Amino acid sequence: MIALGDNNWTIRKVLSWTRGYFADSGIPQPRLEAEILLAHALAVDRLHLYLSPEKPLSEEERNIYRNLVTSRQRGVPLQLLTKEISFLGLRFKIDHNIFIPRSETEEMVELILRRTTRDRELTCLDLGTGAGVIAICLAKFLSLSRVIAIDYSTEALALAAQNAQLNGVSERIVFVQSNWFSSVHGKFDLIVTNPPYIIEDRITTLSKEVRDHDPHIALSGGKDGLEAITAIINQVPKYVKNSTLLAMEVGDDQAEKIKEKLDSITEISKVETVNDITGKERFVLATWQ
Repeated sequence: MIALGDNNWTIRKVLSWTRGYFADSGIPQPRLEAEILLAHALAVDRLHLYLSPEKPLSEEERNIYRNLVTSRQRGVPLQLLTKEISFLGLRFKIDHNIFIPRSETEEMVELILRRTTRDRELTCLDLGTGAGVIAICLAKFLSLSRVIAIDYSTEALALAAQNAQLNGVSERIVFVQSNWFSSVHGKFDLIVTNPPYIIEDRITTLSKEVRDHDPHIALSGGKDGLEAITAIINQVPKYVKNSTLLAMEVGDDQAEKIKEKLDSITEISKVETVNDITGKERFVLATWQ
C-alpha cells in the first residue's frame, strides 16, 4: 500500500499506482474509481486532479485515501465510500440504509420521461423510494407534477427528504411511511416502482458488493422473486385513473410472467416489456384505458 512516510506521493503517482492496484483486484473501471476516490479524499472535484498533477499529498490525505482504497479493494461499493451518487445529472446522498440506485433505474426514469406529457399537472406515486432518486427526478423534470414517495424504512425516508431539499423539490414531494399501498390514498397518473425482485435463495450468489452492502429487504422478492411485484399488481387497480401509466423495473426472466399477470386486468389497454441497454427485458409498462 501507499507508504505513509513517503512525501513523494503526488496526485499523478498516487493515481498511477491505484489504477494498477484496482485493475489487479478486478475492479471494472480502475482509473475512474481511483480518480473519484482521490477527489473525495482531497475534497476537490476531479478536474483539480488534472490541473495539479504534481501536488504532493499530505500525510493526512494519504491516510484518508489509503483507507478508501483498502475498503474499495475489499468490496465496499464506491458509492458508500463517497456517500453520494449522480443520477440523471442530479446529486444524491446515500448511506447503508438504502439500496444503491443502479444505471438500469436511470434507464427506466428516462423511458418514463420520454413517454410522459410534461405540460400538464400529474400526480405521481413512487413505490419504495429508497434514496428518493425516482421521486425527485419526476418532480425535477416534470415541473407540474406532485409526487407521493413511499417507503417502509423511516431511515430511507429521512435520507430521501434530505435529497429532495438538496435538489430543490421538497415542496412538491410528500414522503409517507407505508408498506406498499397500506398508507396510500388517492389515484395517480403515474405509478413507478423498482421493487425487490431477487429470488431469496439466489441472494447468496450475488456479487459481494450487492450481497453484503445492500439492505436485504431491498433485494428479496421471496421464493419466486415476485412476492412484492404480485402484491403491487393485486392492489394497483384501486389507485389508477384513465390513462395511468405503471412502470416497473423487474428481474431477469420475470418480464413475461409479470406481463401475463397484468394482461389479466381487463381495465389495462396495453402491456409491454422494454429491454435495457444490455438487451435484457428489464422494464414492464402497463397503461390503463
